Amino acid sequence: MNYAEFPRRVAALAQFRVEDPARPELSRDDEHHLRKVLRANAGEEIVVTDGKGSWSICEVFEGTLARVSDVQMDPPAPETTLYLTPLKGDRAEWAVAKATEVGVSRIVPLIAARMSVKFKGESREKTLTRWRRIAEEAAGQCRRTYDVTIGDPVKVNEVQPLVAVCDLGATGNWAGLRSVAVGPEGGWASDEWDHGRRRVGLGPTVLRAETAGVVAASLLAFQAGSWGFTFDGARNE
Repeated sequence: MNYAEFPRRVAALAQFRVEDPARPELSRDDEHHLRKVLRANAGEEIVVTDGKGSWSICEVFEGTLARVSDVQMDPPAPETTLYLTPLKGDRAEWAVAKATEVGVSRIVPLIAARMSVKFKGESREKTLTRWRRIAEEAAGQCRRTYDVTIGDPVKVNEVQPLVAVCDLGATGNWAGLRSVAVGPEGGWASDEWDHGRRRVGLGPTVLRAETAGVVAASLLAFQAGSWGFTFDGARNE
């Protein structure tokens, strides 16, 4: 990331997705949001990005946008994946937003034995659509320029062997991890994961499922270097 330009990006009124940051054109919905909801004034700045790392800063004028910076490219962050079990109400949606903010690159809905919500047919599609919209909104809010991928749902027995499992009381080392799984409100069933699966802990207290998701996402992104540092304190340029 270009840290010298970041304060300007933070100070901008908002960030929007466009097809090409070099020739920015907002969608009808984003145009309405900019001018009717945010009530942007002429001369205010916004950030536009293509969701693939490319971005620029634009100045708002009546009926149009004018690009006022070069198009720049952020380096990609390390690939990290959070497997998150859908939860009751909007709790999983909150976790999706926060995991996006802290820097994971992919979130996969995980079908667990003790999952307490319906996740089939229309309900499944509505949830996926909602998660994707929330991830996009959160990425704009936190000035991410790479889209967060919401993957297709998987069952526990379909999760790849290198994915670690967050488990109460586990003390496993997070170093080197790129993917972790977080369970539902009732925890994992006793025979849900094979005995050889790597297990890691989330601290000395019992966390709500959505909090566990955010803590796991934070540890994953931090140790992978997405925050600019790793657990050994080395700078990730």
